[in-house]
Amino acid sequence: MRGWWHEPARANGDGVLLTHGAGANCESKLLVAVAEAFEAEGFTALRFDLPFRQERPHGPPRFGSAARDREGIRRAIEVMKEKVHGRIFPGGHSYGGRQASMLIAEAPQLADGLLLLSYPLHPPRKTDQLRTAHFPKIERPAFFVQGTRDPFGSIAEMKAALELIRPPHAIVEVEGSGHDLLGKKAEDEVPGRIVREFQIFIEQA
Repeated sequence: MRGWWHEPARANGDGVLLTHGAGANCESKLLVAVAEAFEAEGFTALRFDLPFRQERPHGPPRFGSAARDREGIRRAIEVMKEKVHGRIFPGGHSYGGRQASMLIAEAPQLADGLLLLSYPLHPPRKTDQLRTAHFPKIERPAFFVQGTRDPFGSIAEMKAALELIRPPHAIVEVEGSGHDLLGKKAEDEVPGRIVREFQIFIEQA
């Protein structure tokens, strides 16, 4: 496993795992900012590279590599459980978040909830190719963050898709942002808002 720990001065006992999209790595500006925001609120955070990114520094996942990437997320969860004794919330940005959601649909005992940033509901301009087959199998609360200009899924499309998830779920809209979420907005505002609203959600779920 390859990644970075964010260890709070006063830990609350819970852990968040964040991994990256298909074209990035765990050093992406979004993951760093969100991990730091969680750390500031007492969460132990781990941002990490998926197996495909460990194999090569650039380029998207190769066809057929998704199952191995999910095993990488499983291993990261196991490492987190050695470090914290509270709740575990895996997720991440785009492809990474999708793979985390698929893993937890297969093995719900691994986590207490999901944190999904810019879920890639469908490829841009291919709205008929929905990536929701596993949504009805998700048995844990799921928290989504989506930009209002995300070409991988509009807010309306996302809200319709989330009706397939039976446990508590929520979507936070980031006005004017695209797939990277940060956009031109004040970059300090979005990560902090994600953490604040996530904390409210998990306490009510």
